[in-house]
Amino acid sequence: MSITTEFLRRPLMTGAVAPSSRRLARAMTEGIGLERARLVVELGPGTGVFTDAILARLPSDARLVAVELNPVLAARLAAARDDARLTVVRGSAAELAPTVSGPVDAVVSGLPWTVMSRERRGRILDAVTEVLAPDGRFTTFAYLHAARTPPARHFAAELACRFARLERSPVIWPNLPPAFVHRATWTP
Repeated sequence: MSITTEFLRRPLMTGAVAPSSRRLARAMTEGIGLERARLVVELGPGTGVFTDAILARLPSDARLVAVELNPVLAARLAAARDDARLTVVRGSAAELAPTVSGPVDAVVSGLPWTVMSRERRGRILDAVTEVLAPDGRFTTFAYLHAARTPPARHFAAELACRFARLERSPVIWPNLPPAFVHRATWTP
C-alpha cells in the first residue's frame, strides 16, 4: 500500500498525497544538532523518508522514537527498518511523555498540521514542549500553497508563541508540492 492509497483512505490522518522528497528530508534534518543528539522523536514518519535522513545523521548510540498514528504505515515502517536505534510506536503524538524517557534533543514532525483542529494542534504542541530539552529543537514543514490559509497562519502563530526563535527555510521547490521548513528553539 502506498502513501497515496493511505491518503485516499485516511486524508485527515495521512495528510500527504506523495512521499516527501529527499531534499525536504535534508532541509528538515540539517542544522538541528542530530549529530550530537541522544534522543530524537519523529512525529508522523509515514513512509520513513525523514526517518532515513534522521538515522543517517544520528550517532550510533543515539535513539530515535518514531510515533505514527496510522497502523498500516507504523507496521510498514517497523518492518522495513532494521536499526537498533529506531523504535516505532503506534500512537498519538499528543501522548509523547509516556512514550519517551528523558529530555528529547530534537523533534522532527511530518504531521499534517493544517488539517487538524486548533485544539488537537495545541495538545500536540503541548506534548512537544513538555518533552523537549531546554536546548532542544523542533522542526516541521508546511506546503507553500497552503501557507496563507487560516490554519497555516494559526499554526505559525502558535509556534511563535511557544518558542523564542522561529526560522523559515527557503522553499524546497523539487518537493511535491513545494514546501518550506519551520525550525523552532527555546533560545533566541
